[in-house]
Amino acid sequence: MAEHGIRAQQRERTRLTLVRTGRELFAGSGYAAVGLSAIVRAAGVTKGALYHHFSGKEELFRVVLEEVQQEVGARVAATAGRHPDPWDQLVAGCREFLAASTAPEIQRIMLVDGPAVLGWSEWRAMDAAASARHLRDALTTLVDAGVLPAQPVAPLVHLLSGAMNEAALWLASPAAGPGDLADTQAALDRLLLAMRDPGGGVGR
Repeated sequence: MAEHGIRAQQRERTRLTLVRTGRELFAGSGYAAVGLSAIVRAAGVTKGALYHHFSGKEELFRVVLEEVQQEVGARVAATAGRHPDPWDQLVAGCREFLAASTAPEIQRIMLVDGPAVLGWSEWRAMDAAASARHLRDALTTLVDAGVLPAQPVAPLVHLLSGAMNEAALWLASPAAGPGDLADTQAALDRLLLAMRDPGGGVGR
C-alpha cells in the first residue's frame, strides 16, 4: 500500500515537472519551436514518461493553457473581490485582466498560441470556463440589479471579452509603448460607463 502511494506521488511529480517545463519552453520559444525531445530533456524524463501522462505535445500544451487561464481568472476574481460594489468589481476585474494579459508569458500562451494550436472553438470553450465565466457572472449580477439596462448577457460577454483580448494582444506587441496600458484601461473605463448609461455618451 505504501509502495503504491510512493509510485503515485512519483508519477504526479513527473507530471507536474512536465507541465512546468512545457510552460517555460512554450512561453520562451513558442509552441511551434518546441519539440518533444527538448521538453523531455529539460524535464529530465524519458519520452515514455511523457506519453504516460499526455498523448503528445498538443495535450501537454492544452494543460499548460488551462493552467494559465485559471491563474488569470483567479487573479481577476481576487482583484474584483476586493471591492464591495458589483460595478466596481466589474471595472476592477476588467482592468486587471488587461494588466495580467500583457505579461509576455501569458500573452504568448493564452492569446497567441492558444487559438492557433487548439483552434478557435476549443480555445473559446476553455476561455469561457476561465476568465469569461467571471465576466458573465459579473454582468449578469449588474443586469439583474438594474445597474445595466435589461438585455441578454451573452452578447455583452462576447463583445467585451473580444475587445479586451484584442487590446491585450496589442499591448503586448512591439507597437505598444510604456503608457499604453494606462490609456487602454482609461478607454475601457469609458466603454464600460457607456454600457451603464447608453444615453450619456462615451465621453461624458
